[in-house]
Amino acid sequence: MKTVQFREAICEAMSEEMRSDDTIYLIGEEVAEYNGAYKASKGMLDEFGAKRVIDTPIAELGFSGIAVGSAMNGNRPIVEYMTFNFALVGIDQIINNAAKIRQMSGGQFNCPIVFRGPTGSAGQLGATHSQSFENWFANVPGLKVVVPSNPYDAKGLLKAAIRDNDPVIFMESEQMYGDKMEIPEGEYIIPLGVADIKREGTDVTVVSFGKIIKEAYKAAETLEKEGISIEIIDLRTVKPMDHDAIIKSVKKTNRLVILEEAWPYGSIATEITYRIQEEAFDYLDAPIKRITTADTSTPFSPVLLEKWLPNASHVVEAVKEVLYRK
Repeated sequence: MKTVQFREAICEAMSEEMRSDDTIYLIGEEVAEYNGAYKASKGMLDEFGAKRVIDTPIAELGFSGIAVGSAMNGNRPIVEYMTFNFALVGIDQIINNAAKIRQMSGGQFNCPIVFRGPTGSAGQLGATHSQSFENWFANVPGLKVVVPSNPYDAKGLLKAAIRDNDPVIFMESEQMYGDKMEIPEGEYIIPLGVADIKREGTDVTVVSFGKIIKEAYKAAETLEKEGISIEIIDLRTVKPMDHDAIIKSVKKTNRLVILEEAWPYGSIATEITYRIQEEAFDYLDAPIKRITTADTSTPFSPVLLEKWLPNASHVVEAVKEVLYRK
């Protein structure tokens, strides 16, 4: 085992795959000469050269379209966005070309491409640089959506995403790039669509994904001191979603809390809630609770930002509500 940062796990995944397949390349703003805006491609230009690690102008629509076209013609590009907020400039290529080309061409073309970069809030970045779009992309047939929460998962999931023959949205976090964790020395793959039980428990199921899941871990420690045991499920892949893992856990705990860093309306939590009431309603001993950001644009003020984001105290409160201990 070795200890690596999240950014290093991302770099290792890309580099390992590029060594084994010369159709894979990385394209995006500052990915080459600057080693990536968050240093997630450090050293890759030196190893693979400027034809496979490609710096672009600030033109997301343009380089996204180039990558989609090359994927349709036999390459396997990795497109890095400095933030998924900037992916909105190129979203037409993602949704109307990458996601749809297999169906529109009657299977004559596929689009093996990974769009990756940070998502969600990262401090005082303001309303236009702090948004979570997991539910947006998950709403599009043809796209797979992956949101890892730690370096181990990030490496294994990214390797699986690169090898996938469909377009994959791979969403990270600026606030996780420095996170450290032990990972295996050798190669490993984590299949897409498989959730992971990060902590086993008996009283309440808490489902989350991405960096916000850390608040669930904090809440679990607090609740444990009060004799409350929560089971934490990390979705890892938002689409396809491992509904079976959630249902199995709910049948054990009979209660569900969903923690998500996104606006409440039409959220991933909403989808999970529907599936549970459809397939496991009789096992519920309390209404499902969801914890999301406030239904406003992201504030810049640190005081307001603290109120806007979900935190561990919100998880503690929600768990006690479904246990009728509030």
